Amino acid sequence: MSLITQSDIDTFQTDGVVLIKGLFADHVDTLRAGIDRNMASPGPYASNNDKAGETGRFFDDYCNWQAIPEFKDVITNSPAAKVAAQLMQSKTVQLFHDHVLVKEPGTSMATPWHTDGPYYFVEGTQTVSFWSPLDPVTDAALRCVAGSHRWEKPVLPTRWVSEESFFPNEDEYMPIPDPDAEGMRVVEWAMEPGDAVAFNYNILHGARGNTSTTRRRAFSLRLLGDDARYVERPGPTSPPFPGHDMTPGQRLREDWFPML
Repeated sequence: MSLITQSDIDTFQTDGVVLIKGLFADHVDTLRAGIDRNMASPGPYASNNDKAGETGRFFDDYCNWQAIPEFKDVITNSPAAKVAAQLMQSKTVQLFHDHVLVKEPGTSMATPWHTDGPYYFVEGTQTVSFWSPLDPVTDAALRCVAGSHRWEKPVLPTRWVSEESFFPNEDEYMPIPDPDAEGMRVVEWAMEPGDAVAFNYNILHGARGNTSTTRRRAFSLRLLGDDARYVERPGPTSPPFPGHDMTPGQRLREDWFPML
């Protein structure tokens, strides 16, 4: 049985975001083990997002699939790539990176409203991120502004803890909106482990803190389609991938970013 319908594809194309039930349902234990390994031995980009006045621990880390066999296994053997191709309407699917986000019980810090695209050195209409909780979530689920991937101007990228602009040229970006106050259509779902929110890189999204008594572990997988190309930004990107040697307009090098 297919995990997605034509209606899901249409919704993704129109809204830029859709819920895919059970995408990683057969891989929850593997991903949990991978997150345990990741947190026990964090990579060079790991952060606990220590922010003055906030309680709890908000751990995140990315670009570890080569070091964590559980992540590589799920990326290779889950239906994520096939579903991504259908959603993006793309003949190819290329791995960009993985991202782990863990909010321990009593973590007050929200994931601030942001779009991923401006942080990345890649642009294209065919992009998809999967955000999958490995614990049941309600209040700490991902929240997305439907249709925001079609906004004319990108949203200002900032550093989550310091709230400073990520790049110097702020005029090229629109200020970060307050979707709740501005009456935007925010979509969010109560989710079970292995469900996934699929969203375009330019969707505005965020998440509340985790005020519950249970953990909120989430695994994200970022994938690229046919028209994604390398683009230069006015400073180091996130993730930075130093020494990549790519030039503007080039497809990402397949030895670093494998075709799935």
